[in-house]
Amino acid sequence: MFVDEVKVSARAGHGGKGAIAFHREAYIPKGGPSGGNGGRGGDVILEADHDLNNLIQQFFVSNLVAQSGEGGMGKGMDGKAGKDLIIKVPCGTIVWRVHREPELPEGVTEAEETDDSLVIPAAGADRPVIRHSGSVQAMELDLSAEEEQEDTRSGSQRRDAQKGERVCDLTEHGQRFVLCKGGRGGLGNRNFATAARQTPRYAQPGEPGDEGDFMLELRMLAEVGLVGYPNAGKSTLLTAISKARPKIAAYPFTTLTPQVGILEYPEDYYRLTVCDVPGLIAGAHLNVGLGHAFLRHIARCKILVILLDMAGTDNRHPWDDYHSLLEELELYDPTLLDRPRLVVANKMDEEAATANLKSFKRRVRKTLVLPISAAFDEGISAFRKVIREMVEESGGSNEAPGSESELESQSESESED
Repeated sequence: MFVDEVKVSARAGHGGKGAIAFHREAYIPKGGPSGGNGGRGGDVILEADHDLNNLIQQFFVSNLVAQSGEGGMGKGMDGKAGKDLIIKVPCGTIVWRVHREPELPEGVTEAEETDDSLVIPAAGADRPVIRHSGSVQAMELDLSAEEEQEDTRSGSQRRDAQKGERVCDLTEHGQRFVLCKGGRGGLGNRNFATAARQTPRYAQPGEPGDEGDFMLELRMLAEVGLVGYPNAGKSTLLTAISKARPKIAAYPFTTLTPQVGILEYPEDYYRLTVCDVPGLIAGAHLNVGLGHAFLRHIARCKILVILLDMAGTDNRHPWDDYHSLLEELELYDPTLLDRPRLVVANKMDEEAATANLKSFKRRVRKTLVLPISAAFDEGISAFRKVIREMVEESGGSNEAPGSESELESQSESESED
């Protein structure tokens, strides 16, 4: 089971209470206060680990409670500090603080709670105007103030606003973040002895540890993201370029969870991480279909590969799919269109693919297109070379390296071999 979003409740350990004690030993009369301090409570710490790929551990253990500190003891002995609770999460985990709903007073239900919006103020500028016409009265209301303003935020911004406050983003292996800080231990009575009060009979209680509800969200860390409609051949392409083996079938939505493959270059031991995510359909920015479960995982990709079914096996035109994909990406996050992207025409082994490719170039001009056939390993070498160049140059220009003629010549030379 793949889990990329889970809600957890975390509580750090409470501090131990200070001790009230007095030193008693032979030949030492009036030894004075000797109460030790309480131990510090343990912290709840998140640690990024590159060996993990989902949040399944937190799905089954959602209550994260650290150990509390022990109380102080006599003879000036301090209590033992609580052990920190270290939770390992995959790299790319974002932590959101979820605000708890206020608790109702005891004995009061939601139905009994009064609604202040229905109460008409007795005075002031907010009081509505009462109109009289003979024996008839009418209340004048300004409905223009109640008109809803159009939400101009992108899909990702609206979704992030619903989650709460963003706390941290763990992206590097070994990176740590203290989610909840443990409480400080209370001071024993030996800390309150003065010349005027030499036998204090009080001590401090331990401070409570921090607690709260949090949402853990995983966003895949990959250099290359495969974007396309269902049944476009993304899983087939990932299988052809890496040792990953995602499920492949002749029906849409075969891939229900993100799949990550490692693209290796044996000549110089260079590696690229390629992410195959569930298929995208119209309305995905509004969470239609798999929606946000797909779009969140391409937010970190350096380059985007727009994979098109050039044969039109699902009775759709490739150019319509291309414009629809760009529109969904823009509505979800406009910054995705600023990243380098490569258009790949898949299923070129079909009869209708060649004619559709010519029509695509007439309708979508000044766009580089790399024709391949992932099922028969045609054009894979050119694809490997181009995406490596794009990743290496992703820090500079947003334009894909090479020209359209170079891409076509690479694909044609490979098919002849």
